[in-house]
Amino acid sequence: MQAVSRLRGFWPGMITARSNSNRSSDRLLYWLLVPVFVVSILPIVRLGFEGVMVGGVPSFDYFRDVLGNGSTWQATANSLYTAGLGTIISLLIGGSFAFLVALTDVRAKAALVFCFMIPMMIPPQITALSWVQLTGPSSALLNAFGIAPAMGSPQPLYSAEGIALLLGIQHASIVFLTLRANLRMLPREQIEAARLAGARGGRLWWQIILPLTSPGLIAGTAMAFVTALGNFGITAMLGIPANYATLPTLIYQKLAGFGPSVLGEVSVLAMLIGAIAICGVALHHRLLSKRDYRLMGMVGRPLDISLGARRPLIEAILWAVLVAILVVPLLALIATSLVPAFGVKLNFDNYSFAAFREVLFVQPSTARAFQNSFMLSVGAAVTLVLVCLPLAYVMVRRPSRLTKLINLLVEVPYALPGVVLAIACILLFIRIPLLDVSLYGTLGIIFIAYLARFLVIALRPVMNSFSQLDPALEEAAQACGAGLGRRLRDILLPLAAPSAAAGALLVFLTAFNELTVSALLWASGNETLGVLIFNLDDSGDTVLASAVAVMVVLVVIALMSCFQLASRRLPKGVVPWQT
Repeated sequence: MQAVSRLRGFWPGMITARSNSNRSSDRLLYWLLVPVFVVSILPIVRLGFEGVMVGGVPSFDYFRDVLGNGSTWQATANSLYTAGLGTIISLLIGGSFAFLVALTDVRAKAALVFCFMIPMMIPPQITALSWVQLTGPSSALLNAFGIAPAMGSPQPLYSAEGIALLLGIQHASIVFLTLRANLRMLPREQIEAARLAGARGGRLWWQIILPLTSPGLIAGTAMAFVTALGNFGITAMLGIPANYATLPTLIYQKLAGFGPSVLGEVSVLAMLIGAIAICGVALHHRLLSKRDYRLMGMVGRPLDISLGARRPLIEAILWAVLVAILVVPLLALIATSLVPAFGVKLNFDNYSFAAFREVLFVQPSTARAFQNSFMLSVGAAVTLVLVCLPLAYVMVRRPSRLTKLINLLVEVPYALPGVVLAIACILLFIRIPLLDVSLYGTLGIIFIAYLARFLVIALRPVMNSFSQLDPALEEAAQACGAGLGRRLRDILLPLAAPSAAAGALLVFLTAFNELTVSALLWASGNETLGVLIFNLDDSGDTVLASAVAVMVVLVVIALMSCFQLASRRLPKGVVPWQT
């Protein structure tokens, strides 16, 4: 009877504690909505407002002018073609690597994964620059071996297929990362049962493995398409010289041309490409919601299918692909940075480090760009972690219509091309009415754009971590009287810290070399590394651009190597390419 009495007294207390916790969660959510709304939603709303207002009066004149122009639809078709073909290439390369590395007994898996992730961390403008230096008739590397195309030969990459090829290589790591995470979670007992039942080779892959890993495949494909659609660095450096316009480059060229109606027209173009990107995201969510993809059974040691006598050949192919898409273009970039002038044949008599001395010790813009990029990327990573930890908790533990709407809206700035987000930030922050100040041309507007752009990258790993935590831990602490703040500080945040660190690392490495957003937001003295390289190449200083690009690549590889070496001492999940 005493036990029953205690239970009767316990449950009302428990209900009261839960009610207080719910109110605390609601208050926390409302406080977090303010910065999320300002950096993610308000710029997009301001962008839409600009496109439907002409002289302060609601009008669809901008829509009629832009949508009635043949160049708009030609650029749209070009964007869809290059992004679609690039996504197919990413799917073939990234998917093949993911299946072979995650499921088979190939050796040196850690080295393969590390090398395959490097192209994702290299800025797209450097990817384009390195491949142009490799394949053109002025290639210092090919001229050194006497195998360069004849002078006057067309650059093969200045084409739709050339753009699509580099988009596919650049974003193959996205498909690889998302698909590999699913493959490593496959329950061994289900696969072994299928093999005992007679499923072998292609049948095992097609009927068992592929359906179980389809969420990662769909997510990776959708992310690769949306990212390729908004890629500015590759489409600008390859498309503008070939007069091949895509929507991002058309927006950039219109802004460069100025004019009284340019902002309204650009807003309509931005909404058009944004609508395409959002359709891709919506299709992704639709495909994943049509069936239940949860895996039953314990997830233990990853699969290790034996390749037998074919293993040396498979390993040779994997390493050959990595050499082709990573090592050879970088060698071409290094060769260009060592010649005295672009187009000169490189040999032991004329190689020079003059370009490196110029950008390091003569031009102050290089050090300034490194400093700006480092400050912006570190600041964005730290700020987003501080916001995303409590935000992810509320979204996972207190699901509602509001949290579902937030979950969708935070994807919009990442789904939209960077030039679209940049225009939205210009329109919103060029003059802040209450403060009567302008952020345009300052590092502040770039920082806000980075927060909006990379919010979803920091948020998703933390949400996944909270969704996998057993609620019983929190309920036990709540029953003992621990408030929301203490539960977050002592129990939940330490458990989610590795995922938060992984998200912060991805934000830092991505923002460090960003170009697409900052290309329209920078001003003199506020250059970022991506802007510096693009401007040097655009002005004809190809050798100097190559020297800066080489230093950026070396810094990225050095940072990734440091995290790789420290991964054994860090909690599991902190280094994202090892999860």
